[in-house]
Amino acid sequence: MSKLPSISSGILVKFFQANGFIIDHQTGSYLVMYQPYLKKRAVIPHPRKDLPIGTVLAILKEAGFSKKDLLEFLK
Repeated sequence: MSKLPSISSGILVKFFQANGFIIDHQTGSYLVMYQPYLKKRAVIPHPRKDLPIGTVLAILKEAGFSKKDLLEFLK
């Protein structure tokens, strides 16, 4: 599997919106997104800068996505 490039929080928000997530609310510098049909939640740091790869992978896992799903979105 190819290496994951650096991902900003803005790109991650667009990925989740493309997969049916909506913005639920924002608490401080964290954006909470929610998928009403699957009842999944994702909490994304919102400073619009590159996020550490481990953080990105943890957010994806929490929401039920894989690294492969994000790489396909980026193509």
